[in-house]
Amino acid sequence: MNLKTQQQPFRIAILECDTPLPQTKAKFHGYGGVFEFLLRAGAKALGRPDLVDPETGFEVSKWQVELEPDKYPDPDTIDAILITGSKHDSFADTPWINKLVDYTAMILSETKVRVIGVCFGHQIVGRALKAEVGRNPLGWEAAVNEVDLSPRGKELFGIDKLRIHQMHRDCVLFYPDGVEELGSSPVCKVQGMYSPKRLMTVQGHPEFNKEIMDEIVKTRHATGIFDDEAYNEHVKKVDLPHDGLIVSQAFWRFLLEK
Repeated sequence: MNLKTQQQPFRIAILECDTPLPQTKAKFHGYGGVFEFLLRAGAKALGRPDLVDPETGFEVSKWQVELEPDKYPDPDTIDAILITGSKHDSFADTPWINKLVDYTAMILSETKVRVIGVCFGHQIVGRALKAEVGRNPLGWEAAVNEVDLSPRGKELFGIDKLRIHQMHRDCVLFYPDGVEELGSSPVCKVQGMYSPKRLMTVQGHPEFNKEIMDEIVKTRHATGIFDDEAYNEHVKKVDLPHDGLIVSQAFWRFLLEK
């Protein structure tokens, strides 16, 4: 993959679609902070400061589109958007989600701004591309799970199998036209989408770590979303090794494709 040298800092607009739980919010403020940390770590691990310096090579702006749905970045002022995860249903017919879908569709069809989607964001990209999004009949994927990568997925991530945090019971039900498959799991067929210089998505959460996932799993158990059986199944996978840093490096290679 040929990568381009940035003459000016790469401008990434993070579209925040939810608010973190208290422990995570106290540390990172919002999901924009979680992703900024991931992107900086990925840029550092990439080891190519000539392409993207982890300290000065990119600028992040944060847009809380769930709580402030009238505020979106002007496409002329950014190089990429990153759509975060969310506890909300990506298929819901609610004004702020419909507006996010329309904005994403506009970015993909009318601009050269690149799009990254993660979990809910992955599903929003699928919906913007006219794929069906809905409740997964096979239920939840939670904590660290393995994803079987496609040939393109193996090429982009540089590994044969991806271990990644998951937290979803919704999914993209089929691959839309014009994208390449990145991988699948026994529970979810559509684990990632890719189109060169256009979009890259993952159903999992590369930005999550043990602490973030532990807080979510315990909260969902306490509120009854996970019963005791589900909690015991998921909590034992919270601290398994995962490839979030590898995904972040792949995001950067996608962003820098020429």
